[in-house]
Amino acid sequence: MKNVFCIALFLVSNVFAQKNPLLIFKPLENYIWIAEGKWGDGSTFKQELSFDFSLNNKLVKVETKGFTNVKQTEFGTRNHGIRQYDTNLKKIKFWEFDVFGNCIQGTVDVDNKNIIYTYDYQSTIVTEKWIFVDDLTYQFIVGIFKNGEWKKKFLETKFIGKPKIK
Repeated sequence: MKNVFCIALFLVSNVFAQKNPLLIFKPLENYIWIAEGKWGDGSTFKQELSFDFSLNNKLVKVETKGFTNVKQTEFGTRNHGIRQYDTNLKKIKFWEFDVFGNCIQGTVDVDNKNIIYTYDYQSTIVTEKWIFVDDLTYQFIVGIFKNGEWKKKFLETKFIGKPKIK
């Protein structure tokens, strides 16, 4: 009887996950994701992200802390982002609004537990991959990804999850 209950619970959770592709972000929700590294040009990369579900799990809100000035001397809220599943396109879409007045938008694909962002940045198609390592670690790569391989990497580091203090 216990096995039947576990199988039923597994099937119900799988059906729910299939109906809401945004659930790929659920494991990120109760953590602050911290990364540091160097961009290809040698400048410092430092970010802290937090993910929160909203509107009955129809949106994911992302707040990013990072450098808020070009000289990289001030650190604070840099971006507000939104992830939404577009039922017409059958795709997750995203928007990132930054402190400099820019908006980057693109799509999100899922490959098992990996999260893949694709967007146009200054006429270059950029890919950001969150590659699942374990529950508290994602390898993070930003670059040009075509035909299953990296043509160029602009950044490679890791995001480490730290529990949010409530």
